[in-house]
Amino acid sequence: MPLKPVPRTLLRDSAYAAIRDAVVRGDLAPGAAVRDQDLAEQLGLSRAPVRDALARLADEGLVERKPQSHTRVTPVVLRDVQDAASVVRAMHELAARTGVPALTDAQVARMRAANRRFAAACAADDLDTALVADDELHDVLVVASGNRAAAATIARYTPLIRRLERRQFSPAGARRSVELHEELIDACTARDAEEATLVTARIWQSLVELATDPSLS
Repeated sequence: MPLKPVPRTLLRDSAYAAIRDAVVRGDLAPGAAVRDQDLAEQLGLSRAPVRDALARLADEGLVERKPQSHTRVTPVVLRDVQDAASVVRAMHELAARTGVPALTDAQVARMRAANRRFAAACAADDLDTALVADDELHDVLVVASGNRAAAATIARYTPLIRRLERRQFSPAGARRSVELHEELIDACTARDAEEATLVTARIWQSLVELATDPSLS
């Protein structure tokens, strides 16, 4: 699927987001060669912001670059996903532990609304919408924590995890996620930071375990 042109504002960030999302969705498949000129033409940009975006994606492990040779999308490496999932889990636990005491009723309501959207999207087999809703739910706690370092770490490593999640999406796993989200929201409603942290650990541990499944190697 060709990439869509991006607005000419914050070009480097827009190019980065567009290419990152194409890699995560699989529109740019693992192992696929990418050329900055081709991407620039598809996005309606000059080559400079695309080159900057590819350099950032290389630093984050989504593409690999060999000077004077090639740039290509990295394969899904389970060890890399496992490492990323462990780090993201720790950051979300920190966000739950420190964010829950600061939550407002409006923020808890946003979490409930996000889980309803997540459940509906999973039932409709709409993975794109489900993952957006999942991010929105967990982002409430990240924002409430006020921890910029945790937010930046989550943003950096979550795309590595999403690539595997998309490959392994299952209705049964989605239903379990909906239930765990409800447990998390109940703990947040009670402002029980310890319970919220424990539930958060269970949610993200499933992704760590997915990345250790030998059948995916």
